[in-house]
This record gives sequence, structure tokens and C-alpha cells, in this order.
Amino acid sequence: MQEPKILGIIPARWGSTRFPGKPLHNIAGKPLIQHVWERAKESKFLEKVIIATDDSRIKEAAENFGAIVTMTSNTHLSGTDRIAEAMKEESNCTHVLNIQGDEPLIDCSLIDQLCEKLSKNSDISMITAAISIKNDLDLANPNIVKTIIDKYNNAIYFSRSLIPYQTSENPAAPCFRHKGIYGYTKDFLLKFVRWDPSPLELAESLEQLRAIENGEKIHVVITEDDSIGVDTPEQALIVENQILRKN
Repeated sequence: MQEPKILGIIPARWGSTRFPGKPLHNIAGKPLIQHVWERAKESKFLEKVIIATDDSRIKEAAENFGAIVTMTSNTHLSGTDRIAEAMKEESNCTHVLNIQGDEPLIDCSLIDQLCEKLSKNSDISMITAAISIKNDLDLANPNIVKTIIDKYNNAIYFSRSLIPYQTSENPAAPCFRHKGIYGYTKDFLLKFVRWDPSPLELAESLEQLRAIENGEKIHVVITEDDSIGVDTPEQALIVENQILRKN
């Protein structure tokens, strides 16, 4: 059996609707994407970390802080399609970790936990992470993706709505906040991007539903990493304050 070689890929695009130029937004003296890259580089499992982008400004900035950059097509509809293109240049990898480019506070131990579980369990083709939801505001927020899991820690569904429906006479069933990090075997990733976008994926705007609709399992690691992503300039300021307090 081939020794696992796990490639970390950080997809980055300029044209965010809510936050154009987000990857290069300055947070505590560094571009946002640099914070993500530095945390990924701390992993003891990733053979290589690359940034996949379609924008020359992101490429130039990333190379200036020492990152390996792969230029990809500007027609991709999802980050998964972008990392699949970037992966094709790394023919010797066995697994890929998709590290979201807007998670500057992601815990490196979570990256390692996902890498280890994915590479040591041949029955897992796709893996992600989630954290318990602690308050009702998060449950009602459509910008927070929720997931429910079976007793084997495989995802049953992901939604922007509250799942499952709660009846007052029964105790609340556990619901988790999805964290946007994914791991795949190389073969599974290539299969995933050959599938057409699925009806539930398009309805919820959640690409991971493509796997579930095609009958595939997504293993979910429950984590205590409650770091937030950056979707807006306001969230960038919150993250910057957290970084400055730690320093």
C-alpha cells in the first residue's frame, strides 16, 4: 500500500460578492490568506501546502510571503472544483485537505486530526468537522450551516435551516455547526467533481450535499475548535481583535 501523502490546498478567489478582495484583506499586519497558510504549514501531516487561485494579485502576494501557488481556471463554480484542478499537478498525492481561505484562526490540531483519521481509515473517502451549537441565535441563522449525524458520525444532512424540527414535548436532538474544512481521498475527489451539481446542493448552496445525494458518506469529526470564518469586513475586525489580544 502506498504511504499516505496528504496535500493541503487553500482555494482563494478575488470576487467574493459580500467581500471583494477578501484573501488580501489586512488582518493584524498580514493578508488574511497568509494567516490561513501559516496555520496550515504547522501541520505535521501535510506533505505540502499550496494556494489555488485564479487571480494574479493573490498569486503575487502569496508568493511574496513564501507560498507555493497554482493558477487555476476562473470558471470554477466551487472551491472543490478549484482544488481538484490544482491537485492534478501533484500526481503523487493520495489525499487532499481542502482548507478554507477565510479561516485565519483555524486550529492546526484540527487539521492534523482530520488528516490522521482520513489517512488511517480506508473506509472514509470524505471527512469534515463540526462543533456543537450552544445558542438559539446560531440555530436560526441561515449563514451558519447546520448538520445532523448518525451514530457512526456520518452526516445525515446539511442545511441552512434548523434541523431537525424540534417538538416541545421531546428533548432537543443534537445539532452541530459545520466547519468548512474537508478531506478526501484523491480518487473520491476526482469522482466528486465529475458529478453534476445536485438539486439539494443548488437549493441550499452547499456543495457537500452533492456527495450525500450520490449515496456517499461524509464522516464528521466533532471538534471544540470554535474559530470563526471571515465573510464580511465586520467579521474581519472581530478576528483581528482576537489575534491582537493573543499576541
